[in-house]
Amino acid sequence: MADKSFDVVGIGNAIVDIIARCDDGFLSKHDLAKGAMRLIDAEEANRLYSAMGPAVERSGGSVANAIAGLASFGAKCGFIGRVAADQFGGIFRHDIRSLGVAYDTLPASDGAPTARCLILVTPDGERTMNTFLGASVDFQPEDLELELIGAAKIVYLEGYLFDRDAAKAAFREAARAAKEAGAKVALTLSDAFCVDRHRDDFRALVQHGADIVFANEKEITSLYQVNSFEEAADLAMNDCEMAVLTRSEAGSIIVAGGETIEIEAENARVVDLTGAGDLYSAGFLYGLTHGASLRECGRLGSLAAAEAISHIGARPEISLQKLARDNGLLPH
Repeated sequence: MADKSFDVVGIGNAIVDIIARCDDGFLSKHDLAKGAMRLIDAEEANRLYSAMGPAVERSGGSVANAIAGLASFGAKCGFIGRVAADQFGGIFRHDIRSLGVAYDTLPASDGAPTARCLILVTPDGERTMNTFLGASVDFQPEDLELELIGAAKIVYLEGYLFDRDAAKAAFREAARAAKEAGAKVALTLSDAFCVDRHRDDFRALVQHGADIVFANEKEITSLYQVNSFEEAADLAMNDCEMAVLTRSEAGSIIVAGGETIEIEAENARVVDLTGAGDLYSAGFLYGLTHGASLRECGRLGSLAAAEAISHIGARPEISLQKLARDNGLLPH
């Protein structure tokens, strides 16, 4: 792994987040399940956008957010994801490249517009996500940059993207190419909604394609269709090399090699929970690619997640590298 020129290359949805505050009444009026993610079409995206209050627009996408977090730690990263040749596509390309991330996926000149996610944040910091996947869902094996994948220590795959058959084929090809090049494959389950839609395919990918699996409590219990988090964690330990399982304010656990490591959550003022899991994985993967112990990886993840939830938006607003140094988790 030391000879690789990229720490992490992510493959996922290239999305622009449109974030607005609302109250619980707004969610009820529009029949939205608080804290959930759902897919919407272009017509509903336009209708909901018109009803939302003042919003901020920021590049997003689960794995893209993690890559942004990794870049903030000082990691060398690349990203592969499909956008259209439109305004939002231009925003996404500019934002991720401005972080020093290698991003050379050509924008699509036809088909659906660039993906967007309408995120409604209630006063308790909970986010309700309404996602129009747009150009992202047309991702296919031809969009893979095999040279970039081969140069990575870890290739990080996004469960949200795992929807259409062509995207599934791309995931399998990416995993194969990564393994052939001696890279580890990490997978985030992304959302219980995704797990419910693709449980059998996810199980197969966890058992035979992914070395590292990221999931929260809802996702991992849904994957194994059990009610007990502990039972799900035990099953995950048997299925993959490493499972990194987050539990919000209850912290996280890492199961690997027959060992279970518990990590406490960092104290933080909750403003917006968007991106907490994404930034946790950023901290964890940074540690993993830079020789940290699994416990140190978990602490870096918790620190990054705490920074993410302390403000609106999923990407860090301060240098995560400096934050980690100030907290004694990285050398000065």
